[in-house]
Amino acid sequence: MNNFEYNNPVKVIFGAGEINRIGAEAKALGSKVCIVSYKELGFLSPLIAKIKTLLIKEGVELVSFFEIEENPEIKIIEKGASFCKSEEVKLIIGVGGGSAMDAAKAIAAGVFYEGDFWNMVYSRHDDVKAVPPAMALPTVMIPTLPATGSEMNQCAVVSNNVLKEKSYIWSECIYPKVSIIDPELTLTLPPFQTACAAADTISHVLEIYLNGEEDSDLQHYFQEGVMRTVIENIGKVLEDPKNISARSHLQWAATCAINGWASPGDAWTPIHQVGHVLTSLYKVPHGASLSILMPAWMEVLSDKKKNQYYRFATNVMQVNTLDKTQEQVIKEGITLFTEFLKRIGVPTSLGEMKIAKENLPGILDGVVKVSFGNDGVLACNPPLSKEDIMCVLETAL
Repeated sequence: MNNFEYNNPVKVIFGAGEINRIGAEAKALGSKVCIVSYKELGFLSPLIAKIKTLLIKEGVELVSFFEIEENPEIKIIEKGASFCKSEEVKLIIGVGGGSAMDAAKAIAAGVFYEGDFWNMVYSRHDDVKAVPPAMALPTVMIPTLPATGSEMNQCAVVSNNVLKEKSYIWSECIYPKVSIIDPELTLTLPPFQTACAAADTISHVLEIYLNGEEDSDLQHYFQEGVMRTVIENIGKVLEDPKNISARSHLQWAATCAINGWASPGDAWTPIHQVGHVLTSLYKVPHGASLSILMPAWMEVLSDKKKNQYYRFATNVMQVNTLDKTQEQVIKEGITLFTEFLKRIGVPTSLGEMKIAKENLPGILDGVVKVSFGNDGVLACNPPLSKEDIMCVLETAL
């Protein structure tokens, strides 16, 4: 195991119906609240109305910033921070999926940030010049999508449409104060978003599992548990969207996948680094970018860590090893995983997103520009070259 420090100060309130506690929790943190959510509220409108009612009942002064879109753009973060500053907001509540929650955390930091907001972002890994925020307004997160885990971590992913880049803010000051994780809020989530969320959750632990330190037994058992929980429950939810038990398991798995419990001392997420470029350049939904890349990644790189891929095949995909070689077990595990992704309805090839071979050099350039270090490789265990990444992209076609 690697050495590590760990801290997670987020108060979690979990369970069906717990959204009813938002008024009291918010009142304890700030007298004037800004709700941050999407420009198009859609099926979230009844939830937003309920949250407002609960806040008003507690005597909380209320304003709203409903301008967030998928992959929140840095200019909108600036606009939201300016709005909250002018309104003298004391608390920000993020309602929605990862984009809404990440935007809420970034806006909370932006209220106090001086200078170019993009400087908060780790947008170059070869020459890191990011100046992460040191202060932020307190936040409360209300996730409606079991995916990003933003409700219990210190990360906020944002985009820059001018640069066509997507990367992250990382600072302890943006840990939420409270997260109300109510699985009932996911009952109206459409099937495709539900399936993409499942792929995202799996990727958060799979990437560390396959690309990190092998000598991390407890972490690997935890990661396997998260993956098995998603695999065993996503089908139940797609078959019966009102299955609150299965929804609960997916919601908690998503939170636990990326709140630090699965990765003390070992946090490599190289597939995300490639997926962010697919989103920036071609607007591929985040979870879909990962469902496309994971099978190709595994097919190309399984030879580099045969023992770990064998463990994945047996412990996660439950491959029967009788009379099979290690290579056969590994191959079957990858095949079963790919079939699982197809079965839940997420894409597993770039072609499904209309991305062709001639687009690959531009994608590779984007990965190198943002995520390669000054040593000329993508950081993970083992490090990966440009040729490795191109091979993955070609296999994903």
